[in-house]
Amino acid sequence: MDHTFTAIISAIASFFVVTLILGAIILLCQHHKSSKTRNRTNPTPTRPRPSPNPNAASLSVVDASWSFDPDLKISMDELARATDNFSPHLIVGDGSFGLVYKARLSSGALVAVKKLSPDAFQGYREFTAEMETLSKLRHHNIVKILGYWAYGPERLLVYEFIEQGNLDQWLHEPSFINDDVSHRLPLSWETRVKIIRGVAHGLCYLHGLESPIIHRDIKASNVLLDNEFEAHIADFGLARRIDTSHSHVSTQLAGTFGYMPPEYRDGLTVVNKKVDVYSFGVLMVETVSGQRPNLPKKMGENDIGLVQWARKMKEQEGEVEMVDVNISREGLREESVKEYVRIACMCTGELQKERPEMPEVVRLLDSMPL
Repeated sequence: MDHTFTAIISAIASFFVVTLILGAIILLCQHHKSSKTRNRTNPTPTRPRPSPNPNAASLSVVDASWSFDPDLKISMDELARATDNFSPHLIVGDGSFGLVYKARLSSGALVAVKKLSPDAFQGYREFTAEMETLSKLRHHNIVKILGYWAYGPERLLVYEFIEQGNLDQWLHEPSFINDDVSHRLPLSWETRVKIIRGVAHGLCYLHGLESPIIHRDIKASNVLLDNEFEAHIADFGLARRIDTSHSHVSTQLAGTFGYMPPEYRDGLTVVNKKVDVYSFGVLMVETVSGQRPNLPKKMGENDIGLVQWARKMKEQEGEVEMVDVNISREGLREESVKEYVRIACMCTGELQKERPEMPEVVRLLDSMPL
């Protein structure tokens, strides 16, 4: 009896094992058949469609090269060679969204090359603004564009090389290293006034265009100086045009701390000519005093801003005391300094309506005694 029961159980178990094996074989055959069918109907596997590039339209607009001078050939190979593959030792400035390099082209021309950061989305807009703005400007106090090169994320702007660096270096860096160690003599009173007059004339030109241009970033490092110490306004990456039918343009907050007007503190983003006038007034105070506008000034026991310090010094008739200690007092006329500080305080009025237009500023500076 026991032997018979065991035989029955073994037979049942064998049946189930054979059934499972046959089922597995059938499933494998069906899977192989369906795979062959899919391969016949779709021999090349489909790949996921890449997400559209939101910047594709803007990139296609500027994927090109252009030169103001037809004899000046601009290419990536040429600019890489001229800058020693963008070597750090050839960096001469740090503009908005990119570095500026000193470069000598194969033609022998000495130029400045601005290389924008490829990972900065704002850089695309900045490049287009600077390219379109500078290519149309013709004034001896505005830096001249020579050309540009662009491809994909790369953005390179080529403009004239201004020999003596920028005003910030002359005011705040007593020495610098180029091919060797050189020392800058402090700028004289007459030279500082000449520089300020040049910036004023450049701004007056920009504001007087049929579609006025607001620079929005007037500061010492954006004022380049040539061998005659003529000023050249540079870096138009934040510039905005004003349509002739409007007196202002609404945009996002922009500028450099210390130079931005007080209305920005209230969150106003309306940009007009008076924004540049204020920054210019700050630059005037910085140039006469040699003090950085982003650092507080000690007056008594209090720390105050540079503009507030200038106003208080004017109220106390201490204008001459504001003058940079590196400026020789020999031949320095008090009435000249007082008029200079008066104009600077006008330009830095707390309210926009208190500030003069740039043509008035130019008139006052040009008629100022030295």
